[in-house]
Amino acid sequence: MKRVLGYIKKYGKEAFFAPVFKLLEAILELLIPLIVANIIDEGINGKVVGSVYRGVIIMVVFAAVGLAFSVLGQYFSAKAATGFARDLRGALYKKLLNSPLRVTDGIGVSAMITRTTSDVNQAQTGVNLFLRLLLRSPFVVVGAVIAAVLINAEISLVFVGVVVCLSVVVFIIMKITVPKYGEAQGKLDEVALAARENLTGVRVVRAFGVEEDEKKSFAQKTGAYEKIQNFAGKISSLLNPLTFATVNIGIIVLIYLGGIKVEVGILSQGAVVALYDYMSQILVELVKFANLIVTVSRAVASAKRIDKVLSNDEKEEIYEKIKISDEYMEFKGVAVNYGNGVRAVSDITFSVKKGQTIGIIGGTGSGKSTIVNLLPRLYDTSEGFLAVEGYDIKSYTPEEMREKVGIALQRPAVFEGTIRSNVLLGKQDASDEEILQAVDLAQATDILKAKGGLDAKIEQGGRNLSGGQRQRLALARALVKKPEILVLDDSSSALDYATDLNLRRAIAGLSYRPTVFIVSQRTASVKGADEIIVLDEGKTVGKGTHEYLMKTCETYREIEFSQTDGGLAL
Repeated sequence: MKRVLGYIKKYGKEAFFAPVFKLLEAILELLIPLIVANIIDEGINGKVVGSVYRGVIIMVVFAAVGLAFSVLGQYFSAKAATGFARDLRGALYKKLLNSPLRVTDGIGVSAMITRTTSDVNQAQTGVNLFLRLLLRSPFVVVGAVIAAVLINAEISLVFVGVVVCLSVVVFIIMKITVPKYGEAQGKLDEVALAARENLTGVRVVRAFGVEEDEKKSFAQKTGAYEKIQNFAGKISSLLNPLTFATVNIGIIVLIYLGGIKVEVGILSQGAVVALYDYMSQILVELVKFANLIVTVSRAVASAKRIDKVLSNDEKEEIYEKIKISDEYMEFKGVAVNYGNGVRAVSDITFSVKKGQTIGIIGGTGSGKSTIVNLLPRLYDTSEGFLAVEGYDIKSYTPEEMREKVGIALQRPAVFEGTIRSNVLLGKQDASDEEILQAVDLAQATDILKAKGGLDAKIEQGGRNLSGGQRQRLALARALVKKPEILVLDDSSSALDYATDLNLRRAIAGLSYRPTVFIVSQRTASVKGADEIIVLDEGKTVGKGTHEYLMKTCETYREIEFSQTDGGLAL
């Protein structure tokens, strides 16, 4: 919570003036019953007309000044709350972007979206209302009790009793609702996840005709969220009726005791009316305070969820640079565990010379992508080591490695914008000549012709591009930076064989000779590699050239025969 609340410090001036102006407004309101009492006792009962006029004028002035104080208080509280929310959302977004993938994978995309939207909005609302009522409501309640004591100490006990009863009610309700609102936000994550999966995968859902099943599943998740919200809402809804009932009972007792004291001449009629006004003020402020408790309960639950993300200081380890290998790149006994207790790969050992092309092939789930994801430090080794230029990769910062590595994925992220803006993600200061050269290498020149040049509009997620076009655009993005290490992670799976062949020839002909890793399920894509690594269930089952593996590796032969006339032609 401290980390979250720390973002309000920047708005200390606004956070100070907001409650101060609301406090000044409250002071004026507390004076009104005394003026009314004077009008009744001196002006009406005493028949002093001047007192009536004077009292009315004072109340009008107080109302105008109080309105100004109220507007200023609202302005400063809103400014502080919106600024706090903006900075908090920015910090949260930055934290999520910079966190290791093992952290964000654990949180989940839908939960991250909920944190930066719904949770931040709840925190903003809580701060806004808190600043407005921080001093006002307690001051009015305490001030009304003190005024009652000054008017009549015996009757003031009614005020004390009302305040104590309501404090107990508020505490009990808050104790129940705070954890429930936190649980509700967790259920909201599940709803967001279900909505995201179904909307992004709507083609699959319709293709398999499972719309009704998904509707039922979604209804169950929203129903669970509704159930918790309804429970918390029902408990919270008790605040207003209990508050009104308690205060109204207090008012009845007040009028009864006040009437007796007026009858015996201890109190004036104006004093009883003033006491009634103070009790009414307590009622209004406690209703506001009750709503504040509900809002703050939600805000606290959301703030705790945000704080859990912000307080996670897990970072990639950075080792001292000590040479551990004579090879340009060496995998030695590498194992990777994503945190679920199951190893994705284990005991991976091979070395790479600078400028070599390495093919990595294997069945689905064999660990191909895991190996190449180590290169830009998207993940780190759990056991063994990976050396780059003789040094443990963990002695390089993630930024250093990502500067060296260009990566193109099977399912690339294409962003709304233009062809130019998407390619520039690879190198932000690339010239048009460099972009066009990268597009040509990626066999994507036809995309420029079809779409209308580098400034052609790309829709969100690349909706107006085919799968092959998205892959080639991602390839151009990786190539434009002229990386030392080029990773092609099944990035040509949507390309025809001729385009794939032309792409590999273009990469092989590059003048700056990057070290290339080609991940593929096609033997045709890796045949020309200097060395091919064959994986099966996360372990190396073969290493060597195409010709060598055809003689020595049964797994590789099966893959080759399944894709050629020697086996099941695909």
